[in-house]
Amino acid sequence: MTSVRFQIAAALSVMVNAVFFGVGAIIVLSVPELAEEAKYLLPAVVVLSIVLTPIASWMIAPRLRNRYWQKRKTLHNK
Repeated sequence: MTSVRFQIAAALSVMVNAVFFGVGAIIVLSVPELAEEAKYLLPAVVVLSIVLTPIASWMIAPRLRNRYWQKRKTLHNK
């Protein structure tokens, strides 16, 4: 049986990966010095986004749970 955090992170990973790849691709293609080496840098962006996605998704997942926001709301109201 998988944890709720893992399930949320798994669902979130597709979106996080898209954002990481998009930001990396825009940076590589919009900087002229990097665009010259795009055939090497774009695969590096793909690999880097795949490596960073599970870490970022795992860190973001608890923030998407209702329990986190309830605790946070009560802390700010005091």
